[in-house]
Amino acid sequence: MHPWITSVKTALVPLGNHDNAQQMKAYMRNQYQFYGIQSVPRREALKPYFSKQALPSLEELPAVVKELWAQPEREFQLVAIDLLIKLKKKLPATFLAELEWLITTKSWWDTVDMLATHIAANLFINHPKETQTYIRRWRHSDNIWLRRTAILYQLKFKQQTDEKLLFKIIKENQSDNEFFIQKAIGWALREYSKTHAGAVVAFIEAQGIQGLARREGLKWLNKNSH
Repeated sequence: MHPWITSVKTALVPLGNHDNAQQMKAYMRNQYQFYGIQSVPRREALKPYFSKQALPSLEELPAVVKELWAQPEREFQLVAIDLLIKLKKKLPATFLAELEWLITTKSWWDTVDMLATHIAANLFINHPKETQTYIRRWRHSDNIWLRRTAILYQLKFKQQTDEKLLFKIIKENQSDNEFFIQKAIGWALREYSKTHAGAVVAFIEAQGIQGLARREGLKWLNKNSH
């Protein structure tokens, strides 16, 4: 085990809480084991290992993240995400291959959404050409988590959103009734409605967006129209 991960494990184990662990496991549909540590105490305990001098090097990062991903307790995957977010502006274009692996391994919304809105987003900002190649593949993938990432990676882009591309990706996916796709469509539209309300309303009507995606997409506008 990499020394950084050993230190992380040593810091986390004493914080385990059996009752919390059972609740967390049930909430995640019994897919993962947990120590039962919530995010605030977890991050607090690991602060020393997230200082600049304690972090793994960029060269070590892919191996460290994969090793964290291999651990049975879900907290380790969440630590990996925090580590990637800490270093997101420094990630090279070559990390896209690792990102694809992370999205499609132990996949659930808690990891995928952070990978989409932080890691895919930053790789796109810093390496647009290489990232576009991946997004082009992901938006048509059989893997729902890759498609969810393609729908969500522009979530925080506001005025920088490529509206044409966002709407095109949504069009390609709107007939998929998979909950996580419909929810992502609604979420992406809701966020973009805060920047360009008219475009979102017009798109929803023109495309006949219905059900969950429509409700989620119009939620912010409906709430703020009174």
